[in-house]
Amino acid sequence: MPGYRSIDAEKIAETIGHLRDRIQARFPGSGLSRVAEELSAVARESVARSAWVARPILWLRVGVILLIAVMLIALLGGALKVTSLAAVQDIGGFLQSVEAGINDIVLVGAGIYFLLTIETRIKRKVVLRAMHQFRSLAHIVDTHQLTKDPERLLPRGTETAVSPKRTMTPFELSRYLDYCSEMLSLIGKLAALHAQHFEDEVVLNAVDDMEDLTNGLARKIWQKIALITKP
Repeated sequence: MPGYRSIDAEKIAETIGHLRDRIQARFPGSGLSRVAEELSAVARESVARSAWVARPILWLRVGVILLIAVMLIALLGGALKVTSLAAVQDIGGFLQSVEAGINDIVLVGAGIYFLLTIETRIKRKVVLRAMHQFRSLAHIVDTHQLTKDPERLLPRGTETAVSPKRTMTPFELSRYLDYCSEMLSLIGKLAALHAQHFEDEVVLNAVDDMEDLTNGLARKIWQKIALITKP
């Protein structure tokens, strides 16, 4: 029985593939069909990327553990040195060693924190680069619907030499805008896919921003669709 508590990456990619086929069948050779083809390729990349983000980087974790062990051993060696100085009652040397030991503890602590967060920072960089790609795709989809104005279906005034071509029927225009809205929604889902197994605050904020962007752009499209379908 399939679960419904997480996003299925393969299902999203499959849905985007079906949408691409629908757009190509309805508007063959159009700019929107080429954008849909690109989105389908990005979806396949996103499936692999989100799976990579969800998995631990084992070699990196092993390296981090070894480095932390070396740092702790070195810190322990310094502590033993301070203890030996205290045993021989060398006060001056003892105080200097204590000061150096405190500095070592601070540096080791900072180093351990850096090592423990390096995997998160690597994955964060990869995911944020993907968010930039999604953002660009969303704006490209929005660009394709900008000239699809329902008011152009009305016989008002005369065309100019640089006016956009009006070849779509009301039904075709409605379908075109609906496809744009679906693409924007699916771009938002691809963004959310990268965050469901990666609980990083920076990434979560970036995903929220992406969803706000795609929802806002889709809202404008649905206002146009409402004008077309208005009785």
